[in-house]
Amino acid sequence: MEKYKSISIQQKTPNSRVFYVYINNPSKLNAFPYEFFTEFPVAISSLDENPDVGVIVLSGAGDHFCAGIDLKILNDIAKHGLSSEKSRANEWLRREIKFLQVAFTAVERCRKPVIASIHGYCVGGGIDLVTACDIRFCTHDTIFTAKQIDVGFTADMGTLQRLPAIVGYGNAMEVALTARKFSGQEAKDMGLVSRVFESKQALDEGVMRVAEGIAAKSPIAAVGTKAVMLRSKDMTVDQGLDYIATWNAATVYSSGDLMEALNAMAQKRKPIFAKL
Repeated sequence: MEKYKSISIQQKTPNSRVFYVYINNPSKLNAFPYEFFTEFPVAISSLDENPDVGVIVLSGAGDHFCAGIDLKILNDIAKHGLSSEKSRANEWLRREIKFLQVAFTAVERCRKPVIASIHGYCVGGGIDLVTACDIRFCTHDTIFTAKQIDVGFTADMGTLQRLPAIVGYGNAMEVALTARKFSGQEAKDMGLVSRVFESKQALDEGVMRVAEGIAAKSPIAAVGTKAVMLRSKDMTVDQGLDYIATWNAATVYSSGDLMEALNAMAQKRKPIFAKL
């Protein structure tokens, strides 16, 4: 498996279809270094295309999930903006922001389900990242904060676009404007995470159970569920129903997964699905 500087990839048990991606900068509380924005989307794309991968778990090495973007990146961007003619500097800055955004959008575009396993600090860009994930779990002592406004800029990598659909417009506006800290339990109460665990060990065990359970299901059905739910966010109910009718007609009902699942139920055995 390819080696990266800013992340590490692990398969906890042989033959498991669950792969773990760790943000690997623990000496800086897993702040995103510049290399992350090149390496991470490449790694996610590689896992997406790997037929041995059923589910991806995203976590942080060490004591924290992520402290956001490395401030050195922001400092370098600010200096570049002052070093050249204004219109050209502005055009470069727009391209640079779009480049950084690609890393997090890669999670949403990944066909395979992605679970965020959050502990310790989840700050700024960390929230950008987890809002692009499909499922989010955390420990009760996780500390969340959308810190960008305190650093003097408007969040520009997904929080303002994805968070309102997850926690509601009012909650998203409040945490984005105040940059206040909120706990794992409050994150659960507002809908940012779906489960809260008492310890990091309990979180790891709970995430593994859920991930392994999803990975054992039909990959055609799992990929379809993610794709249809993401697409349906921007559709009316009627449009969404028409889309899923077309999707299932083109994939599920013409695959062997449906018959395998029905046969397994009748024979009281676990189904065995082909890789995707």
